[in-house]
Amino acid sequence: MKTTGRASIIATVILGILLLRSPPGGCHGVEGSIAPAQGYLVTAVYDDGEPMCYAAVEITPPNAQIAFQTGRTDRNGVMMFRPDSTGRWQAVVTDGMGHRLRLDLTVAEGGDAADALAAPNVPLRAARSRAANIITGFSIIFGLSGLLYGWKGRRIRSAAQGAS
Repeated sequence: MKTTGRASIIATVILGILLLRSPPGGCHGVEGSIAPAQGYLVTAVYDDGEPMCYAAVEITPPNAQIAFQTGRTDRNGVMMFRPDSTGRWQAVVTDGMGHRLRLDLTVAEGGDAADALAAPNVPLRAARSRAANIITGFSIIFGLSGLLYGWKGRRIRSAAQGAS
């Protein structure tokens, strides 16, 4: 019994020495750089002004079925891309909770991305206030409820008249 314990200790020490002396794995290296570039900035925000943080973005080039670029917005709701051809480009931003924003961009021949970035920000659509959306939602709910109860009351009244 004593020799078995001693053998397991020796085996553990030898295994530890071998693991410590093993050469590093045969991994491949990577290189990269960061450089300023001109492109188009996709900005996505909710109607209350909160940015669509980390939302999925898919950029589709003109006349293509496959996405040119996919990614996510940053914490400020921004993603940048640099088109490589002219035509009508499309950006679709989804947050995974049911919100979806589709933006179209036409890149002209000889168009410079710097010209588009220098243009003033124009609202993409007329945004309604949150209060207006809440009032609209309640109006739809009360209207449908009124129709349902009116139809149900009419059925009950006609059934009572038929019984008499």
